[in-house]
Amino acid sequence: MPRISKLGYLVPQFPGQTHIFFWREILKIEEAGTEVCLFSTRPPPPGLISHAWSQAAMNRTIYLASRSIPDLLATLPRLPLAELLRDGAGRAFWRDVLISLPAARKLTQHCKAQGITHVHVHSCGRAAMIAALAHRLYGLSYSLSLHGPLEDYGPGQRFKWRGAKFATVITETLLQDIRPKLGAALPDRVVIQPMGVDTDRLRRDAPYDPPRPGGVLRLFTCARLHQVKGHLEALQAMRLLLDRGLDVRLEIAGEDDVGGGGFHAVLDQRIAELGLQDHMTLLGAVPEETVRDKLLGAHLFVLASWSEPLGVAYMEAMSCEVPVIGTDAGGVRELISDGRDGVLVPPKSPEALADAIAALAGDPEMCRRLSRAGRQAIVDRFGAGRGADTLIREASRE
Repeated sequence: MPRISKLGYLVPQFPGQTHIFFWREILKIEEAGTEVCLFSTRPPPPGLISHAWSQAAMNRTIYLASRSIPDLLATLPRLPLAELLRDGAGRAFWRDVLISLPAARKLTQHCKAQGITHVHVHSCGRAAMIAALAHRLYGLSYSLSLHGPLEDYGPGQRFKWRGAKFATVITETLLQDIRPKLGAALPDRVVIQPMGVDTDRLRRDAPYDPPRPGGVLRLFTCARLHQVKGHLEALQAMRLLLDRGLDVRLEIAGEDDVGGGGFHAVLDQRIAELGLQDHMTLLGAVPEETVRDKLLGAHLFVLASWSEPLGVAYMEAMSCEVPVIGTDAGGVRELISDGRDGVLVPPKSPEALADAIAALAGDPEMCRRLSRAGRQAIVDRFGAGRGADTLIREASRE
């Protein structure tokens, strides 16, 4: 089977604060000898552009958002109205279609000019609508990746999925959830393909040093600032631990979706209410090098999400041999085995989270064991090259 020589790669609002996974995968695809042509809907808000590679990525990305009336009018005679009427309903769906039509034409034109025959879309939102319309209107081949619950990605999912050459889904849990929802619209080829991390880069140069009884306990979290990430529950757990006499510090890397003017302010207020100012730091959107440094300096990684489809942040911590405490919700059990390579607690339970942190703080040998086992789990199953190999293989198939 001949290997595809060029691959279109479409990510919405690239490169955002959580997009390091995509950049790793792009580099792995290119290392394998396939040229990657980057597309995105629009640049992210300035406050979310944080990585050392962000500007280089933006320089090579073609942004598709367009309000071109001539492009819109040129697409209207080609619209598959019967299929759209069958699959879509409501103003949100038709708004997505109209917004996506000029972008679909622009995507097709760039692909034709550059000799790109297939585009992979790392989203099932509007970016997927753009690719689905480019396929219906102009015959462009495309595929999709699902990274979270289908409901998070807007209307028209059957239309988006039906034309895809193949799809990847990050967990078996998600795949079983979408089968009845998509029915016959699910592509014949669907691959379980988790996200991955660069285990060569995310590793320790010195052995992990567990917390010492009576010493400062250093916690680290990396996640966008949003209510569903459980940051408020983490703050409550911090207060409980301090009240028990533990000298604990927590740093959170990540920013809210508007670049600092949203949930960040909610957290600032709650930190003040709980009297945590001397024990908490909100770092904002930071580059990957800072995340790595913070991981290597932490005793424990804590992420109290209400639900996590899988969790690249957990993978990064485990790759760096930092014991992780996560929540038993979503697809996290497909990554973390409770008590073997991490600890899982119920979501929305500050008390359970505080208990788990305190237990590990008092058990250095358990911390060392989780540290070693977590690293091995990521090396064995979640290397960044696996996703790249999947995309090249599936896109190359006839």
